Amino acid sequence: MTNKMPFVSILIPIRNEVRHIPRCLQAVAEQDYPSDLIEVLVADGMSDDGSFELLQDWVVQTANRYVFQNPGKIVPTGLNILIPKAKGNFIIRVDGHCLIAPDYVRQCVVALTTSGAENVGGRMTAIGSNAFGMAVAAATSVPFGIGNARFHYSDKEEFVDTVYLGAWPIYVFKNIGLFDEELVRDQDDEFNYRLRSSGGRILLSPKINSCYTVRSKPLTLWKQYFQYGFWKVRVLQKHPRQMSVRQFVPLVFVLALILTLLLSLLVSWGWLALLILLATYLVANLAASIITASGQGLKKLLLLPPAFAIIHLSYGLGFLVGLFKFWNRWGDKHGRVPPLDWQT
Repeated sequence: MTNKMPFVSILIPIRNEVRHIPRCLQAVAEQDYPSDLIEVLVADGMSDDGSFELLQDWVVQTANRYVFQNPGKIVPTGLNILIPKAKGNFIIRVDGHCLIAPDYVRQCVVALTTSGAENVGGRMTAIGSNAFGMAVAAATSVPFGIGNARFHYSDKEEFVDTVYLGAWPIYVFKNIGLFDEELVRDQDDEFNYRLRSSGGRILLSPKINSCYTVRSKPLTLWKQYFQYGFWKVRVLQKHPRQMSVRQFVPLVFVLALILTLLLSLLVSWGWLALLILLATYLVANLAASIITASGQGLKKLLLLPPAFAIIHLSYGLGFLVGLFKFWNRWGDKHGRVPPLDWQT
């Protein structure tokens, strides 16, 4: 780091995070970066669990803390409210479910100033709050569960397609615009594709560390990955080249299940095709579970197969539903990226 350390804006979009936001804010407060060179801006998505009231108490405790309401309730609208208000040379995103390491801000600044990248981030270390959550954390940290999204498991510095959270020089938003407010999920993938298309680079650095608390219940995990698959269709329609083969695998699996199930009702050999498909997936799932849970106890081994299955099936089904929902949107590549109204 040079003596001229840049001013940094930390942006935190949240909704109903009363259980997690105190620890998140404490981790932000404990950064080894000079506190007078950090401002923290939070966009609350109309929380009804006490989060906003907690933030009102937090904001008066020290300077450079700001809370804004986010009527859109989702992450992209929250970020788009905060970005024009930011005074920092660098923008660093933090989520309510994550805990950043004490040197997180400093490492982001170092990576941005030395690498020439327009976006930097680190590995997302997944943690669980109960036994099922710990199984989900393990499932989302290996390629069988999550594909080749490098930030879930890579330990080396490399240029990648996308990273967890993100940190950007402020000029990035002035050059390519804000986040797509149509996308409840996957807005980071869409934004990073626009960034790379404009010539920008994205760096994954093992020195940038944070922990993310995964969904701890099967139903909430199902809803999360269903939305990932559902909104990925709009990303595909806007930017076909953004997609990789791994993102189609759950869809193909779900389609194969539906097809063989229908065949089983129509022809005698359909049951055999269905059983072969299910057996193949079960063997692969169990093998991945055994390898992933090696030395970590029987409970995790028993919970990993359903965690893997929920991730794969919900994403694939969400993608399929998205194809039907957005069947007439293939010519619409615009989405809802609002104009940047700079307020500083």
